[in-house]
Amino acid sequence: MFQSLKGSDLRTALACLRHLVPADFTTLSICDLESGHRSVVSDVPGAIPKAQIEVFDRHFHEHPLVLAHGRNPAAITRRISDLVHPGEFRRTALYNDYYRAIRIDHAMAIPIHVHRHELVSFVLNRSGRDFSEGDRDRLESIRPLLGNLFRLGRELESARAAWGVPAPGDNSKVAPLTPRERDVLHWLAAGKTDRDIATILGISPRTVHKHLQRIYEKLGVENRTAAVARSGAYAQLSTTFPDLPEPIVRKPSR
Repeated sequence: MFQSLKGSDLRTALACLRHLVPADFTTLSICDLESGHRSVVSDVPGAIPKAQIEVFDRHFHEHPLVLAHGRNPAAITRRISDLVHPGEFRRTALYNDYYRAIRIDHAMAIPIHVHRHELVSFVLNRSGRDFSEGDRDRLESIRPLLGNLFRLGRELESARAAWGVPAPGDNSKVAPLTPRERDVLHWLAAGKTDRDIATILGISPRTVHKHLQRIYEKLGVENRTAAVARSGAYAQLSTTFPDLPEPIVRKPSR
């Protein structure tokens, strides 16, 4: 799910969490526990400058939330203040080098995926007063759902990649097909052989083969099965190409 969201769509999804719990900004944080690197997207563009992203990585292995959630399948929603007294935290290099620079005093992380060296979390950031226990409990109540959605989204993306199927709404990777190529692909998806298609459309099997070669090239695939999966069969084509007509069945010439 989340990895398929791009740009403003992802920022909109992140901002929805701030309707549940007020925060200055929210991030999707993907941490590589082995390399000590965090990839991060904020719902507020520019909230974390590039220089501060690099500062975070320098203190990666000191972060209380990373230490509490990393490689911990039982990780639950936590505030930094659940792990370190606020006064003590403000004396750390992490706070003074990173949080002070982005004008944030408190952070709360919802770990939605913890597996081996990967930690994926939604993080709410706030200046001034800390998050309450009620805020934490409210987000913890939806954490299992967010985790399930994340894993389902990742499985769908893996399946699409394996079959060469574009994500919904991603038409940029599908080159336009001619009306005749659409006809051929329609009958291909219906399970027809080259000879069947030739008979239905009133053309030669050799011409069908040429159409298929161009279809494979345009869809970026190498065989019949992948072509059908890439197009999502006729229903997918109807969405991708709204003006797609019903294939014309022609009687073979005598």
